[in-house]
Amino acid sequence: MRTEQTPGQVLGEPGRDQRVMIQRPTTPTDRAEFATPAEPPGQSGIGVVAPFDFALDRELWRWAPDDVSLHMTRLPFVPVPVTVDMAAALSDGAGVARATRDVLAPEPLVVAYACASGSFVDGESGQRSLCDSILSAGAPAAVTTSGALITALAELRTDRIAVVTPYVDSVTERLLSFLTEHGVQTVSSVGLGLLNHIWKVTYSEVVQAVRDVDTPEAEAVFISCTNVLTYDIIEPLERMLGKPVLAANQVTMWGALRAIGRDAVGHGQSLLDTTRP
Repeated sequence: MRTEQTPGQVLGEPGRDQRVMIQRPTTPTDRAEFATPAEPPGQSGIGVVAPFDFALDRELWRWAPDDVSLHMTRLPFVPVPVTVDMAAALSDGAGVARATRDVLAPEPLVVAYACASGSFVDGESGQRSLCDSILSAGAPAAVTTSGALITALAELRTDRIAVVTPYVDSVTERLLSFLTEHGVQTVSSVGLGLLNHIWKVTYSEVVQAVRDVDTPEAEAVFISCTNVLTYDIIEPLERMLGKPVLAANQVTMWGALRAIGRDAVGHGQSLLDTTRP
């Protein structure tokens, strides 16, 4: 084994500075060289304003290309169950503007409001108001979950859908009214009636709800709520039903990426396949 001498301090007579050479082993790896890029890879940023109880950050990342970063922030805690009151509180313009300013430091190219119920609870005027709040706070572009859903349905040329939600009936009804404003007919719908812990809904529960709600009249199925996991089941559901299946997180990321000229990542998802160049 080769050795290398390095200086070390030893004790000696008072006032004298004595040094000794310490033998340190060296190996070829000590001198290994490797090539590195001149600069780190570039990154585009998407700011995400999410509800305080949003638990699915990793799911959003699955639609993002490797060179796109997500910058997350949460809205303030609201001590109420998942009702119309919570959705209305989450859509407060001042709170959304404040959250937007919080996420602007890394200079995202777009800010996405990632909450389905908060973006449809006050109808289309409420959805537009959310976008205005985001833009007025300084964001270069704004997207909301419900606004992206309407754009996605237009891209698919679909206006008759079945709807699955985790909500109680009063919240689900607000979604159906929002869709009606945009000329989208809900041919059937089902809500799971949950007031909390929506992120714990399993894939099997979602699949069963989709089976129950689908009808021949529905041209597509929409699974609402950004706190519902869907990435892994969109493709098999589409194969099973033979029609597009849209989900809240999917349309949010698709819309945000589209706003910056990028494509969402996903295999076998009609929305992505249809709109990809």
